[in-house]
Amino acid sequence: MATMDLGAVLWMMALVAVIGAFGGILAGLLGVGGGIVLVPAFFYAFQHLGFDGDKLMQLCLATSLATIIVTSLRSLQSHSRKGAVDWDILRTWGPGIAIGAVIGVLAASSLRTVALQALFGGLAMVIGLYLALGRAQWRIAEEMPKGVTRAILSPLVGFLSVLMGIGGGSFGVPLMTLYGRPIHRAVATAAGFGVIIAVPSVIGFLFVQLPEGTRPPFTVGAVNLPTFAIVIAMTLITAPYGARLAHATDPGPLKRIFGVFLLLVAANMIRKAVIG
Repeated sequence: MATMDLGAVLWMMALVAVIGAFGGILAGLLGVGGGIVLVPAFFYAFQHLGFDGDKLMQLCLATSLATIIVTSLRSLQSHSRKGAVDWDILRTWGPGIAIGAVIGVLAASSLRTVALQALFGGLAMVIGLYLALGRAQWRIAEEMPKGVTRAILSPLVGFLSVLMGIGGGSFGVPLMTLYGRPIHRAVATAAGFGVIIAVPSVIGFLFVQLPEGTRPPFTVGAVNLPTFAIVIAMTLITAPYGARLAHATDPGPLKRIFGVFLLLVAANMIRKAVIG
């Protein structure tokens, strides 16, 4: 385990607190999962603090997914009280999503940081384009897929989410709305996707051993516990403020602005993967 002096520890805590606060506001304001912000922020923060190497992205993915367990459970509980969760979708899609998440951990643990950076950047570009250009009225069908289509899509949602270190919102909400689910039910049900993705993947990441120079103090497997704790604390504080802002403003233009921001972040991740 790498050592840090007191000044470096305090700087790390302050940096992580700012990241957690920003992620919480965005999650509450835009309804996007915090992981889409946390993973690149963790990457730049840990790299700035001197932790680097071929497995740095595993640390970022695993720690992000650990925070999603708490935030998704809290969100699911809140939405469930309002009767907004489609439990039938969770029951029928859950097993496939969980299987995909486990496969995602196996894939992520074997890939180098540059490969995971490129994957994150490419997938984030797709999400950014959807946020920037997508329309609420877009539809593929009026019912959720079943049979072979569900058997393909459900593991794919879990697999891609783990490779990005995100919960169920970024892929789950567009998927459900494109198949006719109302947006409020899609957002509520996607919180359940987040739990199903994060729990098995974090258990898997706890058994992934990182190289010495990539592992900040108090890291178990690939999950950094202080970062997890600070981000959860800040997210729980700031997410309600983001939600209040969402009710006071039109989220449509904000989503498009965030989509453009995400495209820039994704492009930079791909640039770093290609040229270092």
